[in-house]
Amino acid sequence: MEKLVIVGSGPAGLTAAIYAARAALQPLVLEGMQPGGQLMQTTDVENFPGFVHPIPGPELVDSMRRQAERLGARFMADALTGCDFTEETKKLVTMTGKTIEAEAVILATGATARWLGIEGKYRGRGVSTCATCDGAFYKGKRVAVIGGGDTALTEALYLSQIAASVTLIHRRDTFRATPSLQEKAAATANIDLLLETVPEAFLGERKVEALRVRNVKTGETSELPLDGVFVAIGHDPETAVLRGKVALDESGYIEADGGRTSVPGVFAAGDVQERRFKQAVTAAASGCVAALEAERYLQERN
Repeated sequence: MEKLVIVGSGPAGLTAAIYAARAALQPLVLEGMQPGGQLMQTTDVENFPGFVHPIPGPELVDSMRRQAERLGARFMADALTGCDFTEETKKLVTMTGKTIEAEAVILATGATARWLGIEGKYRGRGVSTCATCDGAFYKGKRVAVIGGGDTALTEALYLSQIAASVTLIHRRDTFRATPSLQEKAAATANIDLLLETVPEAFLGERKVEALRVRNVKTGETSELPLDGVFVAIGHDPETAVLRGKVALDESGYIEADGGRTSVPGVFAAGDVQERRFKQAVTAAASGCVAALEAERYLQERN
């Protein structure tokens, strides 16, 4: 019987492990299919507090993991494939066929950014899914944002303050974003709108140098010289295995209030319960909250 099992090993899961270990809960961390989460695909992180100079995403993850291990957290190279939260004792089934029983669980399975499927070698070499993370590397340069929802227009507006020019590419003739965001984007001098257009290929030797696009009505193709491209077509929370186990919203994100889910003893942290801010620091903060709530729950239970 484990006191606390943390499912996921991104910033949320690792921070939860640090706090839980300091509380002498001896947490067991299921690393998941992608140990370290999305940070493992990030080159330089320069907006995580405490680092004067940019730190590579994998290095940041490694530091957080070693800190958790030093404090007493344990790690298992396995992934969640099933669970039963109907009883007071929670049961977790893993990919390797193990069944783990726990008094409390923190779900930090994260969310996966949607890609176009044509990025290939250009991921991290001019193609990103996070303007807040990587926008600073394109100061005074030419960038494009692909997407038509709130996320895409918010990213474009953010980048317009950094980059020399921003081309907003959308496959339809109208945006899905809220009217206020559309008005701001249309009124921003260095944002150009390219509608009814889809990306076809990234071009460049070692990094992105251009993007080939196609007009969906005429079929005409053209090449846009660019230094960077931001894909903003949404995220998918990693909750397939959790459907019917905890309450999810219409987009599949876990409904959580201060880390607490609909099931007593089951908590959530990070991108799996955060629809808006996909940041390492916000994930870490929610991991802290979930661990403190789990600690309180276990104290009251015992």
